Amino acid sequence: MTMWVLTIVGLCALIGADFFIGRKPHDVSIKEAGVWTVVWIVLAALFGLGLLIFGGGQPAGEFFAGFITEKSLSVDNLFVFVIIMAKFAVPSQYQQRVLLVGVLIALVLRAIFIAAGAAIITSFSWVFYIFGAFLIYTAWKLIQEARANDEDEEWEENKLLKAAEKRFGVADRYHGTKLWIQQNGKKVMTPMLVVMLAIGTTDVLFALDSIPAIFGLTQDPYIVFTANAFALMGLRQLYFLIGGLLRKLVHLSYGLSVILGFIGVKLVLHALHESGVHVPEISIPFSLGVICAVLVVTTITSLIASKKQEKAAAAEPPKTDSAETDAGKGDTVKVESGKAESTKDDIEA
Repeated sequence: MTMWVLTIVGLCALIGADFFIGRKPHDVSIKEAGVWTVVWIVLAALFGLGLLIFGGGQPAGEFFAGFITEKSLSVDNLFVFVIIMAKFAVPSQYQQRVLLVGVLIALVLRAIFIAAGAAIITSFSWVFYIFGAFLIYTAWKLIQEARANDEDEEWEENKLLKAAEKRFGVADRYHGTKLWIQQNGKKVMTPMLVVMLAIGTTDVLFALDSIPAIFGLTQDPYIVFTANAFALMGLRQLYFLIGGLLRKLVHLSYGLSVILGFIGVKLVLHALHESGVHVPEISIPFSLGVICAVLVVTTITSLIASKKQEKAAAAEPPKTDSAETDAGKGDTVKVESGKAESTKDDIEA
């Protein structure tokens, strides 16, 4: 309990410092985002090193495997965050505040999920079969979505958000960083609060696969929570750092599907082992190696594929009007839309 209290107090202090430093609304530069991304990664590494010193190699390895997995899965969240920001037309100077509060909401909701998951695992060991099967199904579904390559993806508000908007009402414009205002004698939410709730509650959908995934790497609730906390708290800076790079990670979904499928198989093997069936179990060092290798290969192949697409697009000749093209071939051309004839001089005029 002492360790839990100290950890939560420490995280609250870090979050408070982050909020205090970036409390003034502003456009986040690449430099600022890069510095804070490195800071959060270093803090996570130091925490893992502390686990190694005081707890040994097993918990440290589980933490790093869980942190890298949650971090990679959280990158996929950023695609949806971009869509939400665009849908609500969030001014650029307010986006960092929206993400900070939205991520805090997500962290609280994930803590509830983690507590529930830990309680279920403790009482029912067979739940590993369900978690494993669900991750394998999610991996397959992710591959299908990646192959569909839906560029016109739309984000829809969840029922909780719709109910809140209907109950309290929403102002017609942003009022700085205010969350509530008086409008026509009634207290209503501002779009700022709505988009914060959208970011936080939408993350619950991602937790449905990320929480079982990390429980496949460790059954220690403390490590599950801290790995999620460090992965989420650096998500805001990562949003601004790689926002323009997201579209280039064309193979990310394939990589994440491989990771989820791999952890799903690991969970099933663990469940069989717990049931008394003699099957090989996948070790944490091997899991960590597979996860890192998949992410490295996915990133490299994504950047290569994106570069080829850019070159192909640049090599395509610009489209010209058919009438203008035909006009260079003779004095008389046919305009297909009206089936009428015009002279070359008329078209040039």
